[in-house]
Amino acid sequence: MKLSEFKTALNQVSELVFLLPEGMQVPAHFHVTEIGKVNKHFIDCGGTIRDEAVVNFQLWVAEDIEHRLAPGKLLDIIRLSEEQLGINDAEIEVEHQGATIGKYDLSFDRGVFRLQNKFTDCLAKDKCGVDQPKKHVRLSDLNKTTSCCSPESNCC
Repeated sequence: MKLSEFKTALNQVSELVFLLPEGMQVPAHFHVTEIGKVNKHFIDCGGTIRDEAVVNFQLWVAEDIEHRLAPGKLLDIIRLSEEQLGINDAEIEVEHQGATIGKYDLSFDRGVFRLQNKFTDCLAKDKCGVDQPKKHVRLSDLNKTTSCCSPESNCC
């Protein structure tokens, strides 16, 4: 989800609800302790130099169980971060504490923000020898009338 989509979604809700990938709700008294611009400059295994940028939100749960962050207040924090940090309309990455700091993608569905697991991937499969998945075809599905030659052609 891009930052612009998140801001639009914030205008559609009266309370902030974040669900973890397993379906558990992030406790309602969470804080957004950081909003940042994270730039990653790297080289992939195929030798291509890449740049990626994300908008990073850090969710933190403290002991102040009466705390509630309103959507309007979060919009104010976002606007301030856009002005002060020069944050652009990039994809959002959410950090949340589990056994370690987890990083999640974000989506919005029926008034709820959903943290989605992120996965590693090879960005240069064609260069580093990773085979692409092969298409599985049943022999019975092949058109039997198509042939490069007929049995009487003596080409085989």
